[in-house]
Parts: sequence; C-alpha cells; structure tokens
Amino acid sequence: MELEKLKYPIGRFNAQSEYTPAEIKTNIQIISALPSKFINLMGGWDDEKLNTLYRPDGWTIRQLVHHVADSHMNAYVRCRLALTEDNPTIKPYNEAAWAELPDAKNASVEMSLQLIRYIHLRWVLLLNSMDEKDLARTYLHPATGKTVRMDTVIATYAWHSEHHYQHAFQLAARNNWI
Repeated sequence: MELEKLKYPIGRFNAQSEYTPAEIKTNIQIISALPSKFINLMGGWDDEKLNTLYRPDGWTIRQLVHHVADSHMNAYVRCRLALTEDNPTIKPYNEAAWAELPDAKNASVEMSLQLIRYIHLRWVLLLNSMDEKDLARTYLHPATGKTVRMDTVIATYAWHSEHHYQHAFQLAARNNWI
C-alpha cells in the first residue's frame, strides 16, 4: 500500500475559511464518538497487536493511542484557554518525542482509552456549550505563527480523531483482526 495513504488514510486536513452550524455539530459528534470507536475496536487487543506498527516507520498502536490521549488533553486545555483569555499563545509540544517516552511505549492502552473517554466527555460538553461568539475566539500557535479560531480547532480535532482511528482500523482490516 502506498505510504501516503498509510500516513493519511482520510487525506490531509484542509481548514475551511468558515464552518456552518451543521458542520460544527457534525465535527463535535465525530469527536464525541472517538472513545467508543477506539474501545470497540481495540479494547481487547493483546500486546502483540498493540505493539504492531500501523505503517512502516510509524508508531505502534500503543503509541498511537497514547498520542491521541496526549493530543486531545492539550486540545481541551487550549480550548479552555481560548475561551477565558484574549488570543492566548498556547504551548506547543514535541509529539514525536512524547511518543518515545517510556509510558507511551510501554503503558497499558487501557489507561489512555479511559483518559480519552473522560477527556472527551468534558471536552464535548464544553464544545456543545459554545455560541457563535465563542466559536470565533482564537488562540495563537507559536510554532506556526497562526491564529486559530475555535470552529477550526473543532474541525481539526474531528479530522485528527478519524485520522488516527483509521490508522488502527485499517491495520486491523489488513491483518484480518476484525
């Protein structure tokens, strides 16, 4: 299979200049669904499956799950900052380095699956409470120099959710695990 398709199974993220209320609602639903989708897909996987690379030179499924927990915790905090401060500068982190830390390489995925479950419960509650004014609030990402609107953050993490779910799902399908 082509490496680009393995890296980006649903394509690369392309932000729109604006999002309709229906698109925002759909994106929140995608974020909301991720914990159940992950748990239903890989909740019973053994260490051999969890330690499988989802693509050549990629992460193991274990690292991928821990990455999603790390990423979505950061996204939740960034949303809260944007809603309570005027265009705050968020703290970037080195996701590749985080994925190499011992907990990301060795810890039980159950911890991160549950973390994703509970972070998403709080996050989705927050996202659903946003009005038009909140959706227009922003934060500054210093690594890119871009100011990011909350509606774009929601779209980004809906994409991120499905992007990583498809990494695991397509690996399982290729290996006849489902």
